Amino acid sequence: MSVSFGPHGVRATADQKRGSKSRGDVPAQPGRLRVAIAHDYLTQRGGAEKVVLSMAKAFPEAVIHTTLYDPQNTYPQFEDMDVRVSAMNRIGFLRRNHRAALPLLPFASSSMSIDADVVLVSSSGWAHAFRTTGRKAVYCHSPARWLYQEQDYLGESAGWKKRAALAFLAPLLKIWDRRAARSCDIYFANSRVVRDRIKTAYGRPARVLPAPATIEIDSDPEVVPEVAHWAEQGFYLCISRLLAYKNVDAVIDSFRGTGRRLVVCGRGPEAERLRATKPDNVIMVSDLTDSQIAWLYAHSSAVVAASHEDYGLTPIEGAAHGKPSVLLRWGGFLDTAVEGLTAVYFDEPEPSLIRAAIDRFEQSAWDTEKIVEHATRFSDEQFAAQLYDIVDSLASTDTEEGAA
Repeated sequence: MSVSFGPHGVRATADQKRGSKSRGDVPAQPGRLRVAIAHDYLTQRGGAEKVVLSMAKAFPEAVIHTTLYDPQNTYPQFEDMDVRVSAMNRIGFLRRNHRAALPLLPFASSSMSIDADVVLVSSSGWAHAFRTTGRKAVYCHSPARWLYQEQDYLGESAGWKKRAALAFLAPLLKIWDRRAARSCDIYFANSRVVRDRIKTAYGRPARVLPAPATIEIDSDPEVVPEVAHWAEQGFYLCISRLLAYKNVDAVIDSFRGTGRRLVVCGRGPEAERLRATKPDNVIMVSDLTDSQIAWLYAHSSAVVAASHEDYGLTPIEGAAHGKPSVLLRWGGFLDTAVEGLTAVYFDEPEPSLIRAAIDRFEQSAWDTEKIVEHATRFSDEQFAAQLYDIVDSLASTDTEEGAA
């Protein structure tokens, strides 16, 4: 990405402000900078992928580099961008099952080479290892969970083969991972809990930079057919990847035997188990459009989440629609929701505690306008302004070192 660099630092060009489409590599010119974006893999729809979209919105000419790219299972906006992939992307099975690629990802990541002055890295375990000719700023969603939070990552249902494979690979992967972290110029964390985790894993300081919540309120959202018959009565909403540490099973169990309705939206390895044991007052859906998800938010009573979340995006998305949240008192939720203003908290991911928190929610009064106002603090514009400052700072350091 080429941006102007002058006495006031890096700022958006006219093309950026117009949101111009990526045009691939931009040749270096005197007084110009090339900015690229890196991400682990674009194979799913989640908060990390939304951060990449926000980076691309701030730097619309930036090339996006990633190990795996599956257009069918990630956000469709990436189809209009210049996405460069590793050789491993030729293997269709791995594009559709990125977790199976874990033994190969260190090699694929180390093989990625980016020719740019500044690389903005979105990483939770791999992209921070991409080689670059310039500076590297890492926006860390979390140091690799499978290395530093093995139990949370695997969950109780993981079989002995997965546990044995991870135990075998972990020592070498930690050496590789920490070496990759040393190659980075600066780290940013999406929350205080991730900041502390970066310090523990890598011994490096990190500044907290809240992730943006890219939310467009759809005036005519698309109905979700499976849930249409609940529209008038309302329902609670849990939007989550179906992974063990997300504790979606505890949320489902908190609705078991009650007259309340719950919609679970998401996909992941826990889906089959959850679907087989859920009660009738829980509906599970997946692979929805943004317009359909907007419909779910609009017709929900509140967002419910019991996950050990590094950031906590869904409470912000719910707040943008004027909806409060019922949340686990942990991690990123403490940075993105305010007790009594936008949320009710519970202390452990236990069904009885979640049920009691929902009772408190239903007995409380909520100010929709204040909830919506809270969500505006996490805008794309604020995130982009801070990205420009990061690039400005790294470029200025290069200039000062060159002069010296």
